[in-house]
Amino acid sequence: MEVKNFAVWDYVVFAALFVISSGIGVFFAIKERKKATSREFLVGGRQMSFGPVALSLTASFMSAVTVLGTPSEVYRFGASFLLFFISYPFVIILAAELFLPVFYRSGITSTYEYLQLRFNKPVRYAATVIYIVQTILYTGVVVYAPALALNQVTGFDLWGSVFATGIVCTFYCTLGGLKAVVWTDAFQMVVMIVGFLTVLIQGSAHAGGLHNVIEHSTNGSRLNIFDFDVDPLRRHTFWTISVGGTFTWLGIYGVNQSTIQRCISCKTEKHAKLALYFNLLGLWIILVCAVFSGLIMYSHFKDCDPWTSGIISAPDQLMPYFVMEIFFTMPGLPGLFVACAFSGTLSTVAASINALATVTFEDFVKSCFPRLSDKLSTWISKGLCLLFGVMCTSMAVAASLMGGVVQAALSIHGMCGGPMLGLFSLGILFPFVNWKGALGGLLTGIILSFWVAIGALIYPAPDSKTWPLPLSTDQCVPSNVTLSPPTELSSRPAIADTWYSLSYLYYSAVGCLGCIAAGIIISFITGYQTGKDIQPLLIRPVCNLFCFWSKKYKRLCWCGVQHDSGTEQENLENGSSWKQGAESVLQNGLRQEDLVNIPGHDPKDKSYNNMALEKITHF
Repeated sequence: MEVKNFAVWDYVVFAALFVISSGIGVFFAIKERKKATSREFLVGGRQMSFGPVALSLTASFMSAVTVLGTPSEVYRFGASFLLFFISYPFVIILAAELFLPVFYRSGITSTYEYLQLRFNKPVRYAATVIYIVQTILYTGVVVYAPALALNQVTGFDLWGSVFATGIVCTFYCTLGGLKAVVWTDAFQMVVMIVGFLTVLIQGSAHAGGLHNVIEHSTNGSRLNIFDFDVDPLRRHTFWTISVGGTFTWLGIYGVNQSTIQRCISCKTEKHAKLALYFNLLGLWIILVCAVFSGLIMYSHFKDCDPWTSGIISAPDQLMPYFVMEIFFTMPGLPGLFVACAFSGTLSTVAASINALATVTFEDFVKSCFPRLSDKLSTWISKGLCLLFGVMCTSMAVAASLMGGVVQAALSIHGMCGGPMLGLFSLGILFPFVNWKGALGGLLTGIILSFWVAIGALIYPAPDSKTWPLPLSTDQCVPSNVTLSPPTELSSRPAIADTWYSLSYLYYSAVGCLGCIAAGIIISFITGYQTGKDIQPLLIRPVCNLFCFWSKKYKRLCWCGVQHDSGTEQENLENGSSWKQGAESVLQNGLRQEDLVNIPGHDPKDKSYNNMALEKITHF
């Protein structure tokens, strides 16, 4: 088949959007150059509004992986992906009402600072290492995905694109701070929606209208969304997506450093919550656009599947191949789509690299060498950015071996994010859990989630659980490609058809629940923690919702935590009493005496702000 390459206007559109994205970063780097403190760089001076933060949150986790992977999933497995519409609200509500208030009111910059305040240093360091591993793995997938799109639609060398992306992102992460990342993400979110809309409009026109798309999808069983089979081995059902998807995405939005860092950059807690809730609208819009793109793509290829016919070599190439088909006579629009897939990657990867460097410097380098000069600290941070840029780019090579980009990305978040979610849940929801239980639970969750995920990689699930819906090649031009049947492994163990065949969306639930169960058991065995030693701001008394009729039962569930000893405002104003000995608890440059009075409550807004905490750091 004739190769369809970019026209001149495609390169112009792609380059223009790329330059604008980079220009935003350069603009803020120049504008904020006189405010080059760690606080300005990490949390944007804590002056952000909810609008751009909401767009940034959506763009960060809905970038090239969603643009390329979700339509392909819908094309092959049906529109059951639309059930994420149900899980997203649960994720956002829990993140905004359960986890965010603890992080915001604690005055921390990193989520892992909370772990040291609640438990101790070893727990914090263990979680930091896991976060570093998770982010490197995920960033590798994000780098690989747009490079794959470029390779398919333009003929660019795949690995040349991978390394070019890594180099650009490594450079970009050194330019601006959080403000640059947030505003660049906001712009790229708009580009992403415009790119999807062009595909939806032109694709529907090619299919003869949306009613034809619905009819073809129905005939092809793509609209059988509600499958209530409780079998946890089935790849996509109502339960795997609504339950497993909630655990997976809660690990991303509830405790992930990239998310929390942006939320605490907001000027008040109310703005931080609004950022999460408005982000929900963005998630819904992108999800609906991606699902309908997949249905339109199926309608277009229903009689000649380019994957099984051998025209393309991987399912994730379906979307870019489809775009080149419908926009072949419209120069500029293929470039817009590739920009849609590619532009979202730059800020996502740059933010990841920057977060990795920041976490490594704050938690490890600064702890070992607390008296580094500002100049040396800056050079070390830049060196860490370069190091992690190289590591994330190298990880992209491995991403090509991990299957579909959506499954690979969500599997990574499940393997690492699930145990992390369990660890923070132990700290926030269970006052009696001690540091031994927390550390033991984290290790248990990691072992369980990695065990099932690596086992599934070695022994893929049976075809009966993961085989795509029927795809036709009846009207394809005959090719010389011969499809050989899958080979059966003679030495396949019995556990491969049960434990290793678990749906990838349950990896996070396995890690989270395993961590919580092990943490509770170990804490009781080793001696549970006395609640009187725990600052109330570090615990969310959710039992109040279930024991509202009895103060006695509420106090019993508090396990000794003094939730009724004073208001949260009083706790904030006496912050030194619970951050005592934090010589290196936060490692954020705060003096103990500066924490004595932290005004943070706005009676009119009925919310908290952390601007005062920001002001006292500039001494």
